[in-house]
Amino acid sequence: MAITRVGFGAWAIGGAGWAYGWGAQDDADSIAAIHRALDRGINWIDTAAIYGLGHSEELVARALRDRPASERPYVFTKCGLTWDPRDPGAQPMHVGDPASLRRDLEGSLRRLGVERIDLYQMHWPPEDGTPIEAYWAELARMKREGKVRAIGLSNHDRDALERAERVAHVDTLQPPFSAIRREVAREELPWCAQHGTGAIVYSPMQAGLLTGAFTAERATKLPPDDWRSRSPDHTGQGLRKNLALADAMRPIAERHRTTVASVAVAWTLAWPGVTGAIVGARTAEQIDGWIDAARLTLDDSDLDAIARAIASTGAGEGPARPRPAA
Repeated sequence: MAITRVGFGAWAIGGAGWAYGWGAQDDADSIAAIHRALDRGINWIDTAAIYGLGHSEELVARALRDRPASERPYVFTKCGLTWDPRDPGAQPMHVGDPASLRRDLEGSLRRLGVERIDLYQMHWPPEDGTPIEAYWAELARMKREGKVRAIGLSNHDRDALERAERVAHVDTLQPPFSAIRREVAREELPWCAQHGTGAIVYSPMQAGLLTGAFTAERATKLPPDDWRSRSPDHTGQGLRKNLALADAMRPIAERHRTTVASVAVAWTLAWPGVTGAIVGARTAEQIDGWIDAARLTLDDSDLDAIARAIASTGAGEGPARPRPAA
């Protein structure tokens, strides 16, 4: 699959009513955002069964229902997180049992209205004692059966990647990665580059912090059903450092005649091993705020300036700059 440098992330459009919701969301706005992303050239959507407890997948299906086959994007989704319908606000269960993953797959196929999923990913390492060799073998079986086109791991470390690769090739890794959360640049991204594994990173704008539009005042007004209201990145000293880093990106955005959001996303794409970035949006207008990242290439002076800003603000953890080209 040849994917565009940025893809549409469908986490936030899952809406409220579950443990990691972003607050209330209008379905019509969500569908309009997907349509705008496709109209602006994006050719893949990343969702998950857990987002909105199935609602995100259903919205993706509704948004694509009337699009001609020639305009249909790749659809990626995930398994391994299950929920109790009687207690939707409870923490999801991390399950790797092959029979449970098979049920996850059938549920996603039904909600998405497709016969095959383009990329199927294990969302998190399980907590039920299932070894990676067992759940990864089950995903490989799904691929051989033609139920999925490619298989990937999300939120797994290098050791897990090594163990999975001995069972079947890891087509993709989906890790968190932004100028604030940089830990995977140490080991996981180089591993992907060395093993022919695509890396599609998520939260490159760190859940809104690096958009250039997020403010301390807005943080105080996040509703209780928005998970960010409880995040250390969006409160206290963490918030102050992160907003200072976003402000430091403004001169770079102005020089390129683009937005801080586009610079933040393009920063992740500058790292070797990164194939694409998943960028969320809740409205069509938000797409326009970061779509420039698909064409923006940061030069060495830009990357140096961001590295200096990371050092001076103390924001986040991990390597601050990709190595300069030889």
